[in-house]
Amino acid sequence: MSYNFLLVSWGTLGNLSPLLTAARRLHRNGHHIRVMADPAMRSEVEASGFAFVAWRRAPTGKAADPVDVSDVKDFLRQAIFDPAALYAADVRDEIGRMPTDAVLVLDVLFGAALGAEASGVPFALLSPHVSIRPLPGMPPAVGGLGQPKTPQERAAVDAANARLAETLNVFLPSFNRARADLGLPLLADVFDLFDRANRLLLATSRAFDFQADSLPDNFRYIGPLLDVPNWSKSRQTEAWRAPWSAQSGRPRGLIACSTGAQGQRELFQRIISAMEAVEIDALATAGPNVDVADLRTPNNVHLVRGAPHDLVMKDVSVVISQGGHGTTTRSLVNGLPQLILPMGRDQAANAARVEAKGAGLQLPPTASEAEIAAAVNRLIAEPQFRKAARLLGEAMKVDIDRSGLVDEMEAIAATGRAARPQPRKQPLRKSA
Repeated sequence: MSYNFLLVSWGTLGNLSPLLTAARRLHRNGHHIRVMADPAMRSEVEASGFAFVAWRRAPTGKAADPVDVSDVKDFLRQAIFDPAALYAADVRDEIGRMPTDAVLVLDVLFGAALGAEASGVPFALLSPHVSIRPLPGMPPAVGGLGQPKTPQERAAVDAANARLAETLNVFLPSFNRARADLGLPLLADVFDLFDRANRLLLATSRAFDFQADSLPDNFRYIGPLLDVPNWSKSRQTEAWRAPWSAQSGRPRGLIACSTGAQGQRELFQRIISAMEAVEIDALATAGPNVDVADLRTPNNVHLVRGAPHDLVMKDVSVVISQGGHGTTTRSLVNGLPQLILPMGRDQAANAARVEAKGAGLQLPPTASEAEIAAAVNRLIAEPQFRKAARLLGEAMKVDIDRSGLVDEMEAIAATGRAARPQPRKQPLRKSA
């Protein structure tokens, strides 16, 4: 049976890419897809072959996804809670405009989830990273804590989860007003929104993640969603050509700048400069938010705006990045150790998992060139990092192959269609 799915994105290409991977899997199973996203994402969505729907009332661009995240509460207010009613209104309008059996929403779009819930349409929250919903015994997605092993560490994790809930619940009164205006029941805690979803789909690998004491009934691991974005493909007009000589005999590395705007130019420059002190040939990809003309490179670093990371990773032995979920998981699937310098969002959580699994190292974003060079030299010289990355990557591939994304979305769509009133068939009139 074919269903009509509305997929709802927010912010940058880094957020959109896993959603488009989900869209392709659903489409291959015969379903109809519409993608609602920032107007700047239109070309990426349409290049993937899906109908595009732009936000009309909700904020877009930097107003939707502020670059400055130094004040977490201000970021939460601007990006998630103040515009919640606007996101909800746009989603309700789109559900009313076209038949919709189920909605797949990025987990940070709380307002879009309200729109689906108020419309009576089943919806799933997609987390293309570690869980932002606190889980018992698991550290939160921010802060970079590890898996607790002692009572003291457990207490620290519990306290961090409580602080996260407290930070978000500052906005609970305004969020509940938006719910009341839509005729929805009030919540006792912001994170209770996750219990309202038919599914909470975590697009990461169980093998990569830390272990929670228990998981909610609607929670499912579906494995990473790693399709290559079209903007990256489009910059490769011919087959990938490595910038280094096959005769050099030196290790090779990939320096991958985040696709999100985090004010990372200075960090990216410091990483590039640090490679002058490493016996390595490196490719640095600046992404869409750093101007390559503003950067200086030593002779052993080749700088481009974009490159096909899946192909590049077949040709390198180490990856250096800010630790976005896509780059981190793609590196592991390719069996590559990595150095992560997290700047925010879920990056510290990813770095903590990579380091805990023995598959890499992390440094603060303030690390010096000498510290960066020393860490890269360790990753190249010490074989245990590559061995751990390879073993973890093999386990992650199994999770990807077994992904239940399509089955879960079909299940909630079937429930929604069964509950939706069907048009009454008019009896045939007998001819005279």
